[in-house]
Amino acid sequence: MKLSPYLNFNGNAEEAFNFYKSVFGGDFTAVMKMSDAPDSDKMPEEEKDRIMHISLPISKDITLMASDILPSMGHSLNNGNNVYLSLHPNSKEEADRLFNGLSQNGDIEMPMANQFWGDYFGSFVDQFGVHWMINYNPEF
Repeated sequence: MKLSPYLNFNGNAEEAFNFYKSVFGGDFTAVMKMSDAPDSDKMPEEEKDRIMHISLPISKDITLMASDILPSMGHSLNNGNNVYLSLHPNSKEEADRLFNGLSQNGDIEMPMANQFWGDYFGSFVDQFGVHWMINYNPEF
């Protein structure tokens, strides 16, 4: 299993990650814009260029990841939700076990489900206020 820090930004994720890239080096392994999402034609123009997902490996075992929030969807950036712990288990069963265990008495943001980008994903805030993402990709 891998653990990746996942950061949220308010429209400047790409700028931040270009800065991080200048410090850590390497290449982005993913850059997806909000305009790449299904039904993006329904979102405000000023949000379409925001980052839906970006990732930058910073060592053999650590990948820094991020996205921008969407104010039009009611998102707001507050202390505490600007960092998620993103777990990457080795099986769908392990993803479910971790999600079900860690989310007990917490607030589920997205239940575990197959996503349009190909991964099995869910997110929640645990009972102690820690933000988590569980992301299983069968190809890795």
